[in-house]
Amino acid sequence: MDPVIIVGAGPVGLTLALALARQEVPSVVLDEGPGKDELRLARSVVLREDTVALVERLTGLPLDDAGFRWAGWRSMRRKQVMREITFDGQGSGGAEGTNGAAGSRGAGTAWGEGPRGAAAARATGVSRGAEGPADGEEFTAPLHIAQHALTGALREAIIHERLVKVAVHSRLDSVEQDTSGITAHTRGPNGTWWRGSYLVGCDGPRSTVRKLQDIRFPGRTAVERHAVAALRTELPWPGEALLHRMTPWRTSGPSTGEVSARPLAEDVWRLDWLLPPGKDLVTPDLLVARIRETLGGWSGGTTPAYELLDTGVHTVHHRLARRWRAGRVFLAGDAAHLLGALGTQGLDEGLRDADNLAWKLGLAWHHGRPHKTLLDSYQAERRAVVAARLRAADQALPLLRSGGGLRAYVPGSARGHDALLTDGHLGRGPLGAPGAYADSPLTPPPAESHAPVDTEPGAPVVDVRVTAEDGSFVPLRERLGRGVLLVVLIAPGTGVWERKHWVTAGVMPRLAAAVTALPHPAELLVAESYPGAAAHTVLLVRPDGHLVTALGGVRPADLYEAAEATLGGPAEAEATAEATAGRR
Repeated sequence: MDPVIIVGAGPVGLTLALALARQEVPSVVLDEGPGKDELRLARSVVLREDTVALVERLTGLPLDDAGFRWAGWRSMRRKQVMREITFDGQGSGGAEGTNGAAGSRGAGTAWGEGPRGAAAARATGVSRGAEGPADGEEFTAPLHIAQHALTGALREAIIHERLVKVAVHSRLDSVEQDTSGITAHTRGPNGTWWRGSYLVGCDGPRSTVRKLQDIRFPGRTAVERHAVAALRTELPWPGEALLHRMTPWRTSGPSTGEVSARPLAEDVWRLDWLLPPGKDLVTPDLLVARIRETLGGWSGGTTPAYELLDTGVHTVHHRLARRWRAGRVFLAGDAAHLLGALGTQGLDEGLRDADNLAWKLGLAWHHGRPHKTLLDSYQAERRAVVAARLRAADQALPLLRSGGGLRAYVPGSARGHDALLTDGHLGRGPLGAPGAYADSPLTPPPAESHAPVDTEPGAPVVDVRVTAEDGSFVPLRERLGRGVLLVVLIAPGTGVWERKHWVTAGVMPRLAAAVTALPHPAELLVAESYPGAAAHTVLLVRPDGHLVTALGGVRPADLYEAAEATLGGPAEAEATAEATAGRR
């Protein structure tokens, strides 16, 4: 089989190439540039827990070394601290009516801690705001990382990957497909023809792949605009990210009075000022004046020393491609969708695109024939999730950006607005949480043995500790992304014994036989517990970490039927089994 052609060498394209290589699928990455990235501290991304785990799993590198874990999060309105969240495992506190532009020291905050202390730890905390406890949810601190550092980690991993070829200075100008594959032509110093099995456009908002396939890209332009500055300085809340709305000081030039500050390593901060609608020019003098008055407002009127490192203007668009698949051609990342208003992060969704598509392309590639339902499910699942995220943002935008009016005087409205923005920035709720594939065409039919757990079918599984087949104890996420299904038995008490002592006891032999008989390779794992699961519950998990089903006890027929559905249906599952048997 010919390799998969990936157009675009940004984070999404490189992630897809590594994800395919993990499943022994070769790929060619067409890089329009020279193969290295410009160092821009004003271009940074915030990654959630699941996407950090994905990149670390593929690169083998700890991203914390290149990025920065926030010590906490606080939001302010005028001089009032609306909400404080810490990620130090001690809970968090907030006080209604707190005075002072910099806030005050609340219970459990990281006030006065160095930026490389608690911020670097993968700790969890509970959100509390002025209205009292939130939902009690625990979550890991987001990782803030410069985009060139993220891309650099992916490029470093690809250097050592024999199944990935990167072709630099290769700009795509034509694509033709037939029943057996794809032919693509690139121009430039290394212009040539390429032959591939599939082609994935990860080539950004102005995607050549999307245009060549005549796929429409409707949506809204300039939903939000931000003036951006990266600078080295000291702020009153080391390591904590801040969103400050209705700032009490006078602003220089056009402004909405909303600014965010997000820390990076080595005392570097990225500051974003939300600009009003329009095309007002952000001049260097205006930006410097904005920096000085913002830093002074946060520091009691005296502007602290700072070093300006980088600047820019970030414009947020909301667009969604009509189709994400055209035969053997697929779209992913910014080529398929643009989002990012209200603190949401588009790159997270692009990396999830790559994770979703990789195992499906891997299965189709190894078996030498299209798996229509399986490959169609990429668009059905991912487009629905991103569309829901865009709808949530579009519905919240008028409420949050209306400029006041009667809504500003409705009791509790400020706290409600703050909660929405916090969700976007921290990756929670409809604005930020990883999506579930509830209506996926790969969803198996209801089974009588279905057992309820806290994770709904189609949602990402919880990263519990499991015992692998070699007897090692590992996080569940470490077993993802290899193209195999995961079968997880919930068996309390097994964690205190080596696997060899119980692997032949109880239900294990029968379950192991059922796993061996599945229509696709699967790994049998054992966990002591899982949220909401009773003893002897069996979970079937997709290669990208989404739950297929939970069954009460060992039910080989139900497990087989669910695995069939996950592969796209019985007919395709039979073809998969034949091909797998042939390889063995």
